[in-house]
Amino acid sequence: MKPAIPKELFDLDGITWLLHCAEGPTPAAVADSARRYMDLEVRPWNRLIGRDVVDILNDARKQAAKLVSGPFLTASCDDITLSQSTSSGLTLVAQAYPFKPGDEVLAPMGEFPSNVWPWKALSNRGVSFREVPLWDGHQAGRHALDSTPPTADARPEERIAAAISSATRIVTVSWVRFQDGLMLDLNLLGRLCADRGVDLVVDGIQGAGTHAPDLSGVAAFAAGGHKGLLAMSGQGFLWTSPGFRQRLSPMGSWLSVEEGGNFNRAMTDHERGWLATGQRMEQGGYNILGSLVLKGALAVLNETGVCKIESHVSGLQTELLAGLRGAAAISGPFSTSRGRAELERLEGLVKAGRTGPIVCLHHHERGPAFLESLAEKLRARSIFVSTREGYLRIAFHGWHDSTDVGAVVNALS
Repeated sequence: MKPAIPKELFDLDGITWLLHCAEGPTPAAVADSARRYMDLEVRPWNRLIGRDVVDILNDARKQAAKLVSGPFLTASCDDITLSQSTSSGLTLVAQAYPFKPGDEVLAPMGEFPSNVWPWKALSNRGVSFREVPLWDGHQAGRHALDSTPPTADARPEERIAAAISSATRIVTVSWVRFQDGLMLDLNLLGRLCADRGVDLVVDGIQGAGTHAPDLSGVAAFAAGGHKGLLAMSGQGFLWTSPGFRQRLSPMGSWLSVEEGGNFNRAMTDHERGWLATGQRMEQGGYNILGSLVLKGALAVLNETGVCKIESHVSGLQTELLAGLRGAAAISGPFSTSRGRAELERLEGLVKAGRTGPIVCLHHHERGPAFLESLAEKLRARSIFVSTREGYLRIAFHGWHDSTDVGAVVNALS
């Protein structure tokens, strides 16, 4: 398989980088534009407020809206809030939502901390946070290594819906889970939540950039820029549906009001209304450099098309598992009955469209040391992966090809 995104756009320097689930590489030309922009920090008298500030922010919003648009929902740049990260986007929603004492937030067990602490911080307002397991044998926290891995026949959306109580106001989930790689069906979960009068909030960072989200039943979708979006840490975006956004309290920024940045109007004129757009939730003091990198990286993704990247990633995952299965028939860490069973589990998840961009190999009672030994075999060949809570994570993106797959198979054989 040839790359969906040209490899020459990146300065990979002989590295096989399968770690965008932690940090993605920024296209070289986008990084060059950021270096040029820094000249304006050295000589600010050359900056034009329209070209070098307003246009950059608006372009970042437009590219983000295009990225999350799909056949069931066309996002507008008005739906985009420029935020610092996934955490900050989720925190904006948590703090702005009209909770009352006794309300509840429901989440799957084993969420990444960025989708836990914004909700737990609401306890002083009388809002509780509750977790639900997504499959039989699912465990997290101190018992994470004892958890059974997800399989293709798991029905996580129905388990979440069944756990919704009369106190539940928000269901918050990771679209793609960081440790086991399971991808939730946002369309199905959104409908189940809507049927119960509950808002669905999504941590989208592990799927954004490689997969197309269906936001037709989603209230809010947050993503940081430094992973699959191929931008930089410190700049991301929050998408909110118009109806949901109007229920959120404004953040109180001077730029979240009508004509907030119009210096031709007296700035001490406070007779202004709150904006109805995503800027309503922005907090001022924009990260222009981060927004420049974000809009450039998103333009690369949008030029290829996220749906094309998604299909490409799925094909690479299928090729990887077939290669490991072939090697396992001879020797290597997957030649045991447990190893072959793990490959079969993953093949089922890929066929069911449940893996997102990350193939996550479970340790199956062999412990973290076993996974780290595999990661070390890969690093010895300049192939970079990661381990999390009992899983070895191999993350494919649009620039990967069959050569990368072959390198992994050879290293693990």
